[in-house]
Amino acid sequence: MITLLAKLFIKDYKNYNKDTVRRSYGMLSGIVGICLNILLFFGKYVSGMISGSIAITADAFNNLSDAGSSFITLVGFKLSGKKSDSDHPFGHGRIEYLTGLFVSVIILFMGFELFKSSLMKIIHPEEVNTSNLALIILICSIAIKIYMAVYNHSIGKKISSTAMKATALDSLSDTFATTMVLISMLFLKLTGINIDGISGVIVAAFILYAGYKSAKETISPLLGQAPDPEFVKQIEEIVLSHEEILGIHDLVVHDYGPGRVMISLHGEVPGDGDIFQLHDVIDRIENELHDKLNCEAVLHMDPVEVNDYSIKEMRQKITELLKTYDECITIHDFRMVSGPTHTNLIFDAVIPHSYKKTENQVKREIEELIHNTYENYYAVIKIDKLYADKENKR
Repeated sequence: MITLLAKLFIKDYKNYNKDTVRRSYGMLSGIVGICLNILLFFGKYVSGMISGSIAITADAFNNLSDAGSSFITLVGFKLSGKKSDSDHPFGHGRIEYLTGLFVSVIILFMGFELFKSSLMKIIHPEEVNTSNLALIILICSIAIKIYMAVYNHSIGKKISSTAMKATALDSLSDTFATTMVLISMLFLKLTGINIDGISGVIVAAFILYAGYKSAKETISPLLGQAPDPEFVKQIEEIVLSHEEILGIHDLVVHDYGPGRVMISLHGEVPGDGDIFQLHDVIDRIENELHDKLNCEAVLHMDPVEVNDYSIKEMRQKITELLKTYDECITIHDFRMVSGPTHTNLIFDAVIPHSYKKTENQVKREIEELIHNTYENYYAVIKIDKLYADKENKR
C-alpha cells in the first residue's frame, strides 16, 4: 500500500537521498500510521469491553498512543524540512531525532502503565470472555502490525531515519504484545486457566525493553555519535582516489540531521607541489564529496616532505617502533628539526577514545621509548583522539 501511495503522491519517489522525498515518505508513513492505529484502537477497545480482558484493553490504548506517535513523527518530518535561518544556520534536521526520542518516551510510559495494570490483574483477577470476535480482531491486529513494522523499517532504512526505525520497533513490540494477548486468550479457552495478568506483565516487559532500546538509538545522534563506518570508508575512497593526496587524518563528521552532514579532514599533499594545482584538487574533492555523499566538506592541506629520504626513513622507523608500544596508535604531521646536539621529532599521535591510559601517560611513555631507542632524538608529541572509525593512510 505504501509503495502504491508513494507512486501516486511522491514525485521522484525513488530518489531517497533528496530532502523533499525523504520528508514526503516520513509524512506519508505518519498519515498511514495514524489511520491504521486509530482503526486498531477502536477494534481492540470494543473487543476488550466485550471480553473483559485487561490485556486487550491495555493493548488498545497502546495503539492509541501509537497513533499519537505517528502524529509526532508526521509533525517532526514537517518541521525538520524547514529551511535554515539566522538562529539555526545548519537547518532543523535534528528535530527528526527529537521526535524519535519522544516516541521512545511514549513507548516507555505505556509499558510502565501496562505493567501496573497487569500486576493489579494478577492480584485481583477478573473473568475474561474468550469470544470468537475478540480472537479474530487480535489476529487481524497482528497482521496489520507486522505490515506496519515491515514498511516502517524498510522506509526508515532507505531514507536513514531514526524516527521511522523507532516507529518500526514500536510496531514490532506491539506485534509481540498482541500475540501474547492472543496466546493467553487461546490458553484460557482451551484450559480454563486465566493468565491474562501474567500475559500483560510479559508484554509490558517487552514494551519497556523496546522503548529503552529505541531511546538509546535516538539519543546517540543527538549527543554526537561516531559516524557510520561505511560512510567513513566511502569518504576515504573518494579522497584517496586522487593521487595528489598521500594520506588523510583528523576526519570529523558533523551530523545536523539526515541530509545535513558536514565533514572536515586533513589531506597530506607533497610539500614541493604547486599550491594552485593542489588547491584545485582540494576543490574538486570537496565538490565530489558533496555530489556523491550529499554532504558539505572542508579539506585542509597538510604539506609533507616527499624528497627528503632521511625524514621518510625516520618516520617509518618511528611508526614501526610505536607498533611495539601499541598497534592501534598512528601518527601524522611528522617533521624533523635538527640541531647541533639533538634532533626534535615533531608529530601527532592518534589514540582511540576508549584508550585506558591518559593522554599525558601515553605522551610520556612514547617520548621515553623514542629517546631510549634513539639517544639524540627527542619527541615533541601532540595527542589526538580518533573521531571516525579508523585512521587510514595510503
